[in-house]
Amino acid sequence: MPTILRNGPYRFYFYSNERAEPPHVHVQRERFFAKFWLNPVVLASSIRFASHELRAIQRIVEDHRNNFLEVWNEHAGD
Repeated sequence: MPTILRNGPYRFYFYSNERAEPPHVHVQRERFFAKFWLNPVVLASSIRFASHELRAIQRIVEDHRNNFLEVWNEHAGD
């Protein structure tokens, strides 16, 4: 489960065994979790995050989308 980015209290990562799914990133803060699709950036699921926090996280995902896709594609090509 490689960590791609740490931004404030958030850790952005993906699971190496999820390559069969479309590109996405997981986000964690303590016991709060979310998953965002990357093409386009859309919330896939969330546990415990408030909607205002999810909007802020989505902006971070949008800002780092190209980097997330690059790392995803590097791992998917292994």
